[in-house]
Order: sequence, then C-alpha cells, then structure tokens
Amino acid sequence: MSVDRDGGLPAPRTPRGYLGQDKGAQIVQKPVIQGPVIQGWCPGALRPMPSGDGLVVRLRVPMGRLLPDQAAAVAELAARHGSGVLDLSARANLQLRGVTEAGHAPLIDGLRDLGLIDADVAAETRRNVMVQPFWQPGDASARVAADLLARLAAPDAPDLPGKFGFAVDCGARRVLQEAACDIRIERQGDSLLLRPDGSALAQPVTVENAAKAALDLARWFLASGGVQAGRGRMAALLARAEAPALPPGFSIASVPAPFTARPGPAPGGLLLGFAFGQLDADLLMALARLGPLRLTPWRMLLIEGLAEAPPLPGLITDPADPLLNIIACTGAPGCLQAQQPTRDLARALAPRLADLHAGLTHVSGCLKGCAHPGAAALTLTATPTGFALIHHGTAASPALSHHTAAEILARPERLIP
Repeated sequence: MSVDRDGGLPAPRTPRGYLGQDKGAQIVQKPVIQGPVIQGWCPGALRPMPSGDGLVVRLRVPMGRLLPDQAAAVAELAARHGSGVLDLSARANLQLRGVTEAGHAPLIDGLRDLGLIDADVAAETRRNVMVQPFWQPGDASARVAADLLARLAAPDAPDLPGKFGFAVDCGARRVLQEAACDIRIERQGDSLLLRPDGSALAQPVTVENAAKAALDLARWFLASGGVQAGRGRMAALLARAEAPALPPGFSIASVPAPFTARPGPAPGGLLLGFAFGQLDADLLMALARLGPLRLTPWRMLLIEGLAEAPPLPGLITDPADPLLNIIACTGAPGCLQAQQPTRDLARALAPRLADLHAGLTHVSGCLKGCAHPGAAALTLTATPTGFALIHHGTAASPALSHHTAAEILARPERLIP
C-alpha cells in the first residue's frame, strides 16, 4: 500500500513480494525476493503507515505523559477502531495497530478530543521530541522541552526529514544516550550541552537558549546538505568522508556510560516492562487506573506514584527476566516487509540465550532492523529461507552463517562466538 503525500489514507496496491502473470483466465502468483522498502519516515496519527495487520497509528504524546482518563480513552479507541494491540516504540511513542481504513477518521476525532492530535501532518512530523521520562514540572527538562515544542510549532520552524528528532535529557543523570535522535540537549554536571548525534563535540547552552540553539543546529544541518532525496540523519552527515565542520563553539565533551533501564522503582514511580514492548487494550485500561503513565524509549511504562507492581498478566516486573535481553520486531505476517515470523522464535530463545550469556539479541524480520537500528551482540535477520547470523552488528551487517528457525532452536549454542 502507498501513502498519500499529504497524509491521506493509504491506497490499495499489489501485495509486496508477489508478481502476477496473466495466463488467460488464470493468474499465477510467483514469489519475488527483494529488499525491504525504505519509507524514510515514521508513521504518525494523521499519516498512518500500512502494515500486514492494518494501519499503524503512532501517537507522539506531548511530554510522553498520559493522564489516567487519556490512557483509558486511548485503550477504548484502540479496541474499537483497531485490533486492540498497542506497541511501545523506541522513540517513546505509542502505536495503535490493526486500525481499519474506515476506523481511522473516527479514531482521529476521538484522539483529537483527548488533545493528542496536531493541527496537520507537517506539525505532527516536526514534533519529534523525546523527553527523559523522569522530568518533573518546572525542571530543566520540562522547561527546555516546552520551549522546543513551541518553536517547532512556529511558522518559521525548519522543514526537517520525517525521522529527524530531538532528545531533551537534562535530569540529574543522562538516560537517553542510547535513544535514537539527531540533536541532544543533555546535562553535564551543573551545565547543559547541545550535542549533534554521532559526534563527541558539544556546545554549552542554558535552559533559556537551549531550544533556540537546537533549531539553529537543525538549520545548519539543512544548509550543510544533510537531506538527500527527502531523507537525512545527523550522524550520517557527520560520518561522510568530507563532513562539514560544525559551527563555532563546539568542543570535546565527555560522554557518560549508557543508562540501563530495568523494571522496578524509578524516580517518580515504578517502571513496568512488556514482552517486545507490546500490550493490549485491556492491560492499558487496567494500568490507567493506577495513575498517570509516562512513555519511555526502553519500551516500558513509568506509572507515576506507584510503589508496588500490580498482579496483572502481561507485565514484566523481574529485572532479570530474559525477555528484557531480546528485541524482536512485529515480524511476519504483521509487517509487510518481514521475511519470517520473529517473536515466537525470540520468546523461545530468550531463556536459553540468557543461560549462554549471549548478551543483547535482536531478531529482525528484515534488513531494516526497525526495532533496533544499532548493533547488538547477536542479531538474527530474517531471509526467505531462515535467519542470517550476525555478531556485533546491525540487521544489515554481513552474515556469518544461515540457519532455519528449527535449527536455531535445536542448537542455540551454535549462535554464540
């Protein structure tokens, strides 16, 4: 399916991966092996993305926070107009899956009543701001994020590519180092820094000027040729052989160790995990009764003020649960790009790989590696006949060997270097 450039609903298309040949009255379908289609943009609410189970509608929740009434209403809308399955994304967004074309318009009306819909597709696309989930009203993260959101909504805001995003990480400790973004506003000691993703250089900023400086850097990215064919990321621009020099004022700054999130007590509440970051509408409805919810880039929810995990099915509350060490995308048939199912394999592998101390494992339905674009200790990338094995690389890295799902489950130790 294709998506109208102005954000309209997808139009029908020939199913991906098959070529029809007309032989008289008979249509013969032949499989076509091809690479995944790179869309170059992420789904939104006003601009949903077609998938194997219907439309994917992604909510960019302001400040990543849902009030109880909002969360309960989203759960009800997801069940009424979609499959009732929801995904927590690595960009701290909430995705409603299986939305029908007929249900999209009333879904948007319901979400608009909740204050979760932008004025238009352009405004929605620009509002790609991730705020560390431990912010408190009036703190540096909240103030910088509010200023940045206001500037991105202004008529003179830069026209950035669909995947280009910002991270506001000004709490006592940085927690978004591993989160995907292009421009970072982060704390170092008593100071704030502006850092382009993919660089060890940073510029000192203040709460008052950080948002303006971030948009100035975004405009520099555009002026430096960071966008090609409508796509572009900051790290890719800086990695070019003849990368442009950053504007004056940037210098070497230290980078702290990555933050590892686990279920359990956290600043302001309790973190709860979900297998592959997925939950259903009933579970979201139950969680909404416990307090305001914060979305996180770790595919967990922070429940404000909660001290003890509720006895609800579908939660991961044990910080040592093996499912926390394995990432798997939707896979086939839910994703049109996927070559194989992924999550049944990942679920069966998780405890066995934990016993083998395999480290972070990524099971990807195709070369795109959407669920985890970065490198993992172990990656299994689906192919038409099985899975390619990759060590310390991404889903698109050169493979060491190839195995079927049955072979992997029969001898998972062969995956370990």
